[in-house]
Amino acid sequence: MHDELVDHLTRSTPLSRGEALRVIQDVLAYFDETTEDYVRRRHRELQAQGLVNATIFERIEADLKYRAVAPPELTLRQLRRIVYG
Repeated sequence: MHDELVDHLTRSTPLSRGEALRVIQDVLAYFDETTEDYVRRRHRELQAQGLVNATIFERIEADLKYRAVAPPELTLRQLRRIVYG
């Protein structure tokens, strides 16, 4: 899985093939997080830093605009509608 990306990373960085694969898996897992999971995680992290909810929710709202999060699961019908309208 992702052989082309692994090959690219091993050519362009000092990473071994195994290290490159682990990096890719970590990045994909990070961005596989749903919006709901991201909001809950960030709320916990920011709360642990002592921030209050008003500040936390403003920050999360701003961050979500630039965050790549996992898309919702789509049914086959929804996929067909994307392609065929």
